[in-house]
Amino acid sequence: MTAEEKFQAIIDAESKIEPSDWMPEGYRKTLIRQIAQHAHSEIIGMQPEGNWISRAPTLHRKAILMAKVQDEAGHGLYLYSAAETLGVRRDDLQELLHRGKHKYSSIFNYPTLTWADMGTIGWLVDGAAITNQVMLTRCSYGPYARAMVRICKEESFHQRQGYEALIMLCNGTPEQKAMAQDALDRWWWPSLMMFGPHDTDSDHSEQSMEWKIKRVSNDELRQQFVDMTVPQADYLGLTIPDPDLRWNDVRGHYDFGEIDWEEFWRVVKGDGPMSRDRIENKKKAWDEGAWVREAATAHATKVARRAA
Repeated sequence: MTAEEKFQAIIDAESKIEPSDWMPEGYRKTLIRQIAQHAHSEIIGMQPEGNWISRAPTLHRKAILMAKVQDEAGHGLYLYSAAETLGVRRDDLQELLHRGKHKYSSIFNYPTLTWADMGTIGWLVDGAAITNQVMLTRCSYGPYARAMVRICKEESFHQRQGYEALIMLCNGTPEQKAMAQDALDRWWWPSLMMFGPHDTDSDHSEQSMEWKIKRVSNDELRQQFVDMTVPQADYLGLTIPDPDLRWNDVRGHYDFGEIDWEEFWRVVKGDGPMSRDRIENKKKAWDEGAWVREAATAHATKVARRAA
C-alpha cells in the first residue's frame, strides 16, 4: 500500500489524520488556508464587539461581552496552534494577514452601530458559525477536529446569550424593538454570506469534501441556517428582510431570496465598510504587543534553561 493509499484508507475509515502521518501537499495547504482563515476570523471578530464593551448598558451586559470577546481570543489561539502542527509559524500567518494575502470572514467588515447589534451578532453571526463549524468536529484532521469541540460549545453559549439579549429588547420599549429590527435588517444578508459562494462557484468545496475536511456543502448549510432562524425571528416578533422568504411544502424548507453576490465578492476582496479599519487595528495591536511576545519568549527560554 502506497503512502497515498494509506492516507485515503484512514479518511475512508472515518479515522483521523495526525501531524505525524503522511499527507498530500494539497491536503496540508488546504488545511493551512482554512484553519488560518478561521483563526484570523476569531481574532478580527473581537473588534466589532470590543467596540461596545465600554458602552454596554449595564455592568451585567459588560461582563458578558468581555467574557465573550475573551473566548474569541482563546478560539484564535486554539486554531493557530492547530495550524502550527502543519509546519507553519504563527508569526508568518500574521504577516500574511497583515499583507492582505490571507482572508478572514467578511462578516466582520460591517460596522456595529447600536447595542442591538451585539445581540444580533450573537444570534445570527454565532448561529451561522455554529451551523458551519459543528461539522468540523468530524474533520479528518485530528488537531482541527479536537479544537472545534470546545469552540462549538462556547459558540453555542454565545448564540444563546445574543438571542436572550434580543428577547429583552423585543419585550422592551417600542424604540428598543425598532432597534432590534434595524439590526436584523442590516445583519441578515451578511450572515447568509458567511456560508460562502454557491457550491458551483467554490474553488475548494469539492476537494475539501473528498478529503472530509468539510462534510456539508455551502448551500446545504445556508439552508439549515435559514430553516433554524426563521422560527426564532417569529418568536421575537421581528421580520426577516426578505420578500421572497416563504415556506415550501414540497421541499420541506424555506425558500429565500438571492444574495447580492456583487456585494459579497466586493467585501471578500477587501472593500467592505470596515475592511481597512479592521486590518489597521490588527496591525497596530500586533506592533504594540511586540514587547509582550518578546518578554514571554525570554521567560520561556529562562525556564527551559533552568529545567535543563
